[in-house]
This record gives sequence, structure tokens and C-alpha cells, in this order.
Amino acid sequence: MQGPQTERLYKVLVIGDLGVGKTSVIRRYVHQSYSSNYRATIGVDFALKVLSWDSETVRLQLWDIAGQERFGNMTRVYYREAMGAFIVFDVTRPTTFEAVVKWKEDLDTKLMLANGQSIATVLLANKCDQGKDEFVNNGVKMDQFCKDHGFVGWFETSAKDNINISEAANFLVKHIMASEHDILKSVVPDTISPQLDPDRPMSCSGCFKP
Repeated sequence: MQGPQTERLYKVLVIGDLGVGKTSVIRRYVHQSYSSNYRATIGVDFALKVLSWDSETVRLQLWDIAGQERFGNMTRVYYREAMGAFIVFDVTRPTTFEAVVKWKEDLDTKLMLANGQSIATVLLANKCDQGKDEFVNNGVKMDQFCKDHGFVGWFETSAKDNINISEAANFLVKHIMASEHDILKSVVPDTISPQLDPDRPMSCSGCFKP
């Protein structure tokens, strides 16, 4: 007889400059659909993706945060309690790649995990069906960029052609689970290990001597 299936809920941010395809990436991932009709997200949108992960159910709450929100005070509210993030740029617009570092810095200054670490963040080089950015063509440079700026990895993606969307999400979920495990490992022992006070006299009913 199988035990009850456990459920996990993770809040995942999808951030990046205006028009890089954040909403399209989410729609492709959650609804398996794509539309070329572009409508700018105002403020924040939500979508829910349910995954069967080994013997668990993983619910991803995807927060689609508008590109113009970057330096607004509201991002601190939007970021709260997130466990992972995608930062998206458009490979056909170099300025959106230049903005990636600012998005990452904004995220890191406003949000951190209970153990003081940054949340797991994956970089998406989106719209790869429309061409290649010179920097993206150099995998070694991209790997180094991610290492330098605290990304756990990067993927070339296309919401239109459904390239690497699910793969990037699965990769992020694995890192979220690993960081959650690290938090539990660092927090739980303190709560279950009794701290003995050396100055306090020990009492033991089995060693009482009249």
C-alpha cells in the first residue's frame, strides 16, 4: 500500500525586460499554446503548473512580472517567498541581455532564502528561433557569465517553437528542491538537538544514591 502523495508548492518568478517573451514562455509551458498577438503585462499575472515528480505533486505558481516594474517598490512585494526565478532576455535585442545583470542584482538585494543564499535562478536566452546573439553562440562565455552572476544555468528557448521550455523548468525545479533540502539541513538540526547547559546539575532517576 502506497503512502499518501506529498505535495510541494513553489513560487517561481519570471522577470526580464519588456517584450522579451515572459508571458509567451509561461503560456507555452502551462497551456501548450502560443500567440503572436503581443499584449504587455500590466503589474503581475499568475499561472499554475502541476507536475508529477517521482512520488510527489509539485505545483509551480508562476509569477509573470511586467518588464517595466524593475525599479519599482512593488517588486519587493512580488518577490516575497519565491523559491526560484527565470530571468529572460531576447536574443535579437542585445540591450535586454545587458539588463539581465540589473534584474539579477534587483532580485538578490530584495530576496534571499532562510539560509542567506540567493534563490535558484535560470537564465533564458529566448526567441532563439529568430536568430542567435553573438554572445549566446559562445557557450563557454555564457557558462562563465552565469557563474559570475550567480545563475544556476542557462537555456536557449523559443516559446514559438517550444524549444527547451520544459527542460529549463525541470532544471529549475531540481535546483529549488536541492536548495530546499539545504535549508532544512541547516535549520532542522538546531530544532531537534537539545542544547545542554554545562552549569546545570544533571538529574537521573536511575543513578540516585541514598
